[in-house]
Amino acid sequence: MNEGNALFAIAAHFVDAAQIATIQPLGNGLINDTYKIMIAGQEQPKYVLQHINDKVFTDVDMLQRNIEIVTNHIRRKYEAARMPDIDRRVLHFLKADTGKTYVKVGEEYWRVMDFIADSVTQDAVTPQSAYDAGLSFGDFESLLADVKEPIGEIIPNFHNIEFRLKQLDDAIAADAVGRMKDREVLDYVKKIKDLAYEMCLGERLYREGKLPKRICHCDTKVNNMLFDKYGKVLCIIDLDTIMPSFVFSDFGDFLRSAANTGAEDDPDLGNIHFNIEIYDAFLKGYLEGTKSFLTPVEREHLPYAATLFPYMQAVRFFADYINGDTYYKIQYPEHNMVRTRAQWKLFESVKRRTENGEL
Repeated sequence: MNEGNALFAIAAHFVDAAQIATIQPLGNGLINDTYKIMIAGQEQPKYVLQHINDKVFTDVDMLQRNIEIVTNHIRRKYEAARMPDIDRRVLHFLKADTGKTYVKVGEEYWRVMDFIADSVTQDAVTPQSAYDAGLSFGDFESLLADVKEPIGEIIPNFHNIEFRLKQLDDAIAADAVGRMKDREVLDYVKKIKDLAYEMCLGERLYREGKLPKRICHCDTKVNNMLFDKYGKVLCIIDLDTIMPSFVFSDFGDFLRSAANTGAEDDPDLGNIHFNIEIYDAFLKGYLEGTKSFLTPVEREHLPYAATLFPYMQAVRFFADYINGDTYYKIQYPEHNMVRTRAQWKLFESVKRRTENGEL
């Protein structure tokens, strides 16, 4: 069976195969392969077919249950508020002939959702799109603040800095490819460890009962929002990483990429600075979106969140470098070390602004 026929057979678990005209690739996602399902006689796609990467999301049943709980909760809120155009404001996943919102075919997992017509994504980060993102992700958290059903931790310890530092310790102890002899590596070990206690503040506040966990998106990027043709946000997408976390996850991770004036792996550290204009715009929108539930402790430590995430990503790139580049794809032997330097430069830039009272 060729790929085209195989895709038709998979889609037939969700929709009437006789209606399907074509199934074509859609987008360039890094985690899941995605296709658009065209229906005979219609110019726009009707559905989206997606292969679920169960190497990343190992518990597909939990993954889909999380998404169903969240999307159903938001839909009920919108219906109660008589929100117009609801079907374009919240994702809807179809049930397969198994009764679930996914199907296993061979060793692969698949799902189908409605295609949201006349919608686009954006990649450019401007003060306006940063404000829109802050407001939208804040409102997303606000809508989910009263969910009663349990949401599973789909990637355990995903944004737990204590866990990431433990992974670094393990990498140092194993020294799998002999990189602990390098002077620069030793220097970065010292830099990271010198600030480890300070950067683990969030986990300590949680254990002390001062910091709650919320239902968070955990992958806050501008291109994880859909916009209408007028540039207004329709809905939040890419819900796979929804899980309990600190609000720091949604706040800090957005800024780690969006407020970086350089690339994540920029070899020229002179390009890397923290864009305060993007920070201020995102902060303004986020505070508006979360005003109904954000606690004083959460609000007070948002600058810490902006500092935490480049630190955490530097730790992750650095541990992978010491391990011999076993997790992140690299394009050249020093790639993870270049990434480490770039993230550390961003971390220092944010920390300096925080210490100067600019954040």
